[in-house]
Amino acid sequence: MTKTPDSVVRSYLDQHQAAFLADLADWLRIPSVSADPDRAQDVRRSAEWLAAKLRETGFPVAEVWETDGLPAVFAEWPSGEPGAPTVLVYGHHDVQPAAKEDGWDTEPFEPVTVGDRLYARGAADDKGQVFFHTLGLRAHLAATGRTAPAVNLKLLVEGEEESGSPNFGALLRREADRLAADAVFVSDTGMWNETTPTVCTGMRGITDCQVDLYGPDSDIHSGSFGGAVPNPATVAAELAAALHDAERRVDIPGFYDDVIELTERERELFARLPFDEEQWLRVAKSHGTQGEAGYSTLERIWARPTAEVNGVWGGYTGPGRKTIVPAEAHLKLSFRLVAGQRVEKIQQLVREWIEARIPAGVRSEIVFKGASRPCLTPLDHPALQSTVRAMGRAFGQEILFTREGGSGPAADLAEVLGAPVLFLGISVPSDGWHSINEKVEIGLLRKGVEASAYLWGDLAEHFRPAAADAN
Repeated sequence: MTKTPDSVVRSYLDQHQAAFLADLADWLRIPSVSADPDRAQDVRRSAEWLAAKLRETGFPVAEVWETDGLPAVFAEWPSGEPGAPTVLVYGHHDVQPAAKEDGWDTEPFEPVTVGDRLYARGAADDKGQVFFHTLGLRAHLAATGRTAPAVNLKLLVEGEEESGSPNFGALLRREADRLAADAVFVSDTGMWNETTPTVCTGMRGITDCQVDLYGPDSDIHSGSFGGAVPNPATVAAELAAALHDAERRVDIPGFYDDVIELTERERELFARLPFDEEQWLRVAKSHGTQGEAGYSTLERIWARPTAEVNGVWGGYTGPGRKTIVPAEAHLKLSFRLVAGQRVEKIQQLVREWIEARIPAGVRSEIVFKGASRPCLTPLDHPALQSTVRAMGRAFGQEILFTREGGSGPAADLAEVLGAPVLFLGISVPSDGWHSINEKVEIGLLRKGVEASAYLWGDLAEHFRPAAADAN
């Protein structure tokens, strides 16, 4: 019987899976905790290990890139085919802190296989999902008989993602020419669950601020002065209460002006996911849903912008009574943004909205902290369709779609490189990112390898970059 490319890929994985898992375990033993200054050398050791393994995989270029903080890894393997698309894969090699005394059943940096699960810090987030591309690429070459990938393939593996990527933007801008790509694939994401394979199509952005309100020069007697001077704690409460209207929409003029609305097709696909709201509430440790009227829970957390009061404080909060008008009060606010919204515009709208509500006699200071832009890939984008086909071949079933309610560096990649961002991940909610007993399902990890093996040829066949079309 003639072997198909898919059967060649699967046969190759059968032969090499054990060695792949042994290599991954070696990498997982390196405690590359970016948040711990005492682990800085381990993060460097992790980067050097990966660069060496990528060279062993066949990448002619694999380098450790320095930043003002901890190192990243860059690798490149040209296709040699005229007009082939250039693809950049992003992930990170740093991990969250972990110790046995946190409640782990095993040592977090000594990988343990139990049944079809591999337990270790970084198994899913994100070393396992970065590393599956090495075996996937080799399987791609074996199935196609090629000596180089069907696409111009690049990897960028960050070393500070778990610390908020403080130097990532600067690295992208510094190395933009070498990182130039027609599409970016983020392998730091997951699927709906073990039996429902999905592809993420977007992430929300975020901007947040602290509002400091100052009234009297010191706390003053509420009997002698209350009701005759402005109270900054009352102003803080009024600001928090005014953020939303009766329909739970953000009540800041212009806030929704640029929002890219959900299509009916997207809403229908979200509705097909096996969503259990009661189970979701248990995970959320909450006792009821609330949000913008006219949208489902998934639509609210994936595709609608939000405003949240993260904290309000001021005045006296100790035991007993202290009847004062406090000298100051404070709020922390955050805004999740969706495709179409611009961070700078939202910050200006928020600033104007707050300042218009500050009464005479109260001084305000508004400081915006971090920011991340939203990103979204349309369902009909050819690179997304290639991803869906590759996942479908690996899983042998229909692939559905999700988005991420959180935020990450994906939008920075899209902005600096001017390329669409796609997501290819196989992690599931039970993997326990950032938690004790983090694990990866070995069967799903293999599916990720297989999808990676199919993806590059599919992109080469179906994805024509804009520059190639112009020629």
